[in-house]
Amino acid sequence: MPTRRTFLSTAAVTTTGIALGARVAHAQRDDQPRDLPPAIKALRPMRDGVVPISVAERRARIEKARTLMGREKLDALVLTGGTSMEYFTGIRWGVSERLLAAIIPVKGSAFLVTPKFEETRALEQAHDGPLGTDAQVYAWEEDEDPYALVAKGLRDRGLSTATVGAEETTRFVFGEGMAQALPNGKFASGTPVTAGCRMIKDAHELALMKHASAVTLAAYEAAWKSLADGMTQADFQELIRLAHRQLGYDGSASCQVGEFSAMPHGSAKPQIVREGTIVLIDGGCKVEGYVSDISRTFVLGKATQRMKDVFAIEHRAQSAALAAARPGVPCEAVDAAARKVIVDAGFGPDYKYFTHRVGHGMGMDGHEWPYLVRGNTLPLVAGMTFSDEPGIYIPGEFGIRLEDDMIITESGAVLMTPQSPSLETPFALA
Repeated sequence: MPTRRTFLSTAAVTTTGIALGARVAHAQRDDQPRDLPPAIKALRPMRDGVVPISVAERRARIEKARTLMGREKLDALVLTGGTSMEYFTGIRWGVSERLLAAIIPVKGSAFLVTPKFEETRALEQAHDGPLGTDAQVYAWEEDEDPYALVAKGLRDRGLSTATVGAEETTRFVFGEGMAQALPNGKFASGTPVTAGCRMIKDAHELALMKHASAVTLAAYEAAWKSLADGMTQADFQELIRLAHRQLGYDGSASCQVGEFSAMPHGSAKPQIVREGTIVLIDGGCKVEGYVSDISRTFVLGKATQRMKDVFAIEHRAQSAALAAARPGVPCEAVDAAARKVIVDAGFGPDYKYFTHRVGHGMGMDGHEWPYLVRGNTLPLVAGMTFSDEPGIYIPGEFGIRLEDDMIITESGAVLMTPQSPSLETPFALA
């Protein structure tokens, strides 16, 4: 995590990196900065109109999951800690070495298997969600076998020979333990059910994602207005964090400067922003569990003609992906459209300079099904959401990536945020 810093005055953001670093050590003792750069200080919380996902919505998701389970010939679905558990049940739970699982049969009542000492905390969340007070709980003490309780819950429901779908992030040790405890059953992938539900967003989910994108773009712009020569990448990352916080959310972004921007996910090496250098940022926030994922590339001061030329190609590639995306088109065609622009402009062949896929599905996770990548022939469907993020990375020079979040509509595709106009003016004028 970035360290917390105090910016004591407007002059603080125009000082040298050494002087700023001296204040950083002092600021780490403060949870909130005593002063902020004017552009960040001017931000106001963006909480109005944000509505959480309701119990009724989660209940409908479970019913859809059961329909898909029937189609996939699964008798039950196992969810462990993570976003799929939250998506269906409303239970927010991390993953640890201790098993907490929600098991949803295709018919009948769901049940929980939980560590005994966590039972009250788990029930608080379960009772407030679609599982309600009827969900049976099997609690295990520290010296007991949790997998035996999963098997017991299934046997109690007449599912001793069940085919059980495991959500894809289920730890191997959990899956192996459950399989051994239910030797007459079968464990299979639950991805057709979980991704089958989560890939297509409804209007409420899209509204939350649009809001998250708007928050992050506002945070980025305020941080950009506060950037000064001599700041380190960590200083700028802290500005982005503070801007998100001022808007009412926890958000962050990575920052890569100059030649390090040619590494798509950057470098841990210390970097300093100077006049005329490329800066690439990538990050986002969550709004009621739904993410944004936005990249911007810009130059502090004046860009060279070489930088402008590469930016123009990149901008056309992002636009080409957007134009190609519409219902019925295979996912891989969107990648191909952006890649053709970049290769035809001389940055090829193939993955040489555009080194990754053009986009990934997103929702409650920053990366989720499906993916806009060569070989994925899955047709696009209205309601799917993706990043649209081609990149051109020139080793030893710089990299440029533009990333906005994209919704597939009935008639095509739209971005949740305006495209970046240029390296010197990276945010569209209102």
